[in-house]
Amino acid sequence: MTGSVARCALAGALALALAACAGGADQPAPGEGGDGVRGPITVFAAASLTEAFTRLGDEFEAAHPGTTVTFSFAGSSALATQVNQGAPAAAFAAASPATMRTVTDAGNAADAPVTFARNQLVIAVPKGNPRGVAGLADLTRPGAKVALCAEQVPCGAAARTALDAAGVPLTPVTLEPDVKGALAKVRLGEVDAALVYRTDVTAAAAEVDAVEFPESAGAVNEYPIVVLRRAANPAAARAFVGYVLSDRGRAALAAAGFQPPRA
Repeated sequence: MTGSVARCALAGALALALAACAGGADQPAPGEGGDGVRGPITVFAAASLTEAFTRLGDEFEAAHPGTTVTFSFAGSSALATQVNQGAPAAAFAAASPATMRTVTDAGNAADAPVTFARNQLVIAVPKGNPRGVAGLADLTRPGAKVALCAEQVPCGAAARTALDAAGVPLTPVTLEPDVKGALAKVRLGEVDAALVYRTDVTAAAAEVDAVEFPESAGAVNEYPIVVLRRAANPAAARAFVGYVLSDRGRAALAAAGFQPPRA
């Protein structure tokens, strides 16, 4: 590897290197500008990152001619299991630190994970909110049909935390394997509401509305990202992680509705 970001990556301190090497918003993104990064990488990422990471992948490829980024989007817990079973992924972005720990505890991370974003739950309802949902308690009305993520998935764990904090004994009609599955139930008219991330409603704003609820403030999910030990192209993987953590990456995530990591 050559170039400033490559040298920083070899120093083994990605988070500090980004602050030292990335520069301001008007500087090239990490790894950009003749650093020799080439080749394909596969990135495993939480389903809620679909829109933001697809955009970042296109931008990364444009900034690094000769690279190809392939994404696998799914529930974080399913992706972590695949990583630990030897799936050929170069980097992993999870929707919770707990999910990431299953990968790091198994020794499958090449570096220490870095938190790059946060996300908060909302109640997704059909456009116009026909049932007049105003909060979690309304989801227990007679006849109300609600979709949740399965509790082993970060969005499901966050939903359970919020429901318990509100003292709402909600029984969903379906438990979905990831947040996109829960949102799809609303979009298809199969349920009246779903607890999903704010970013997912932002991406589907033409079809659904978001109802904010105060208990979500106590169930905010942090999103960590890491280069994986078995990465076949670690230079490109580190460059992609650097791009996510760069000013341009933060701007794309903010545009998708993600909150910045805690200072």
